[in-house]
Amino acid sequence: MQKKKLLLLGLVAIGHVWLLQSESIHVFVQNVQQGKSNSPIPESRAHTGSTFTLSGEDSSKEEDELMKQIREEAPKLYVPPVDAKVDRIWKAIPGYNGLEVDIDRTYEAARKQRGSAPLPFLMKQVAPEVHLDQLGPEPIYKGNPAKPMVSFMINVAWGDEFIPGILESLRNEHVKATFFFDGSWLKKNVELAKVIQAEGHELSNHAYSHKNMSTLSRSKAYEEIVKTEELLKHELGVTNTLFAPPSGDFDKETVKIAAELKLKTVLWTLDTVDWKNPGAPAILAKVRKNIEPGTLILMHPTASSRAAMPEMIRIIKGKGLQLGTVSQTISPERLSDPSKPVPGSGSNTD
Repeated sequence: MQKKKLLLLGLVAIGHVWLLQSESIHVFVQNVQQGKSNSPIPESRAHTGSTFTLSGEDSSKEEDELMKQIREEAPKLYVPPVDAKVDRIWKAIPGYNGLEVDIDRTYEAARKQRGSAPLPFLMKQVAPEVHLDQLGPEPIYKGNPAKPMVSFMINVAWGDEFIPGILESLRNEHVKATFFFDGSWLKKNVELAKVIQAEGHELSNHAYSHKNMSTLSRSKAYEEIVKTEELLKHELGVTNTLFAPPSGDFDKETVKIAAELKLKTVLWTLDTVDWKNPGAPAILAKVRKNIEPGTLILMHPTASSRAAMPEMIRIIKGKGLQLGTVSQTISPERLSDPSKPVPGSGSNTD
């Protein structure tokens, strides 16, 4: 009897265990059917593919945000170009290029730059709509006042003794000037002209025999310019673009003739009057008082200009102005390098 009871209790226990296991299996099956797996695979590993996808989306969003930021900042850095114009007093005034953000190059540079550094805005020049050549035959007295550059225009019609000293000062200060040659002087001094040319200076036309252009017939005026052009080309290999009338004397016909020969008629903004030998202090005082962006400074190879040259250059540079040839000063090209980054108010994202 006791054995039967024990056997019965054992069967009941086994049945209970079997029922529990069956229920667990049933629950497991239901979970599987409902998509609730008790998989032992860690959740972080199970979502590795999703994490990669999200990272790619984040990167794309970051780049979209970067481009948006560049486009928002770009208008703040825009500098409009200045058109060339004819002024009532100064006649033809050159234009000056503007600046705008180079969107594509800035974007590429910014993508390579990570961290919180400012966006590396790369600029490009924007040409004005109106250029000097569109103004018609007009004399030029100065460069654009927005361009911080000035020039020495050295008219050479006589003498040679002071030229080496002037060249030395220009060389020591790393300055290039424009020498306007009288043709009759050039014909006799080709070798000295080649020395000036070898120093990297601009060589241009000052007519042939220093006559007042306004008093000449059209054919004679034409001849005065052409004879010197031929010397510049054949003796020095120069393709010239400028003409400085002797004594600053000209009329409308003179300017038209020069234009027909593809030459711009150039005069001066500031006259040192060095041919009167005023002495270096007088020249320096005049330059110090009157120099400004775009100034074309007239001088000749004289003792006073040679003596004043070194300090004159220092005065000009001290006012934050650069010295270049006349062609450089009247060019619309900006002096700053637009390929260099310009910091903006925004910054790149991490």
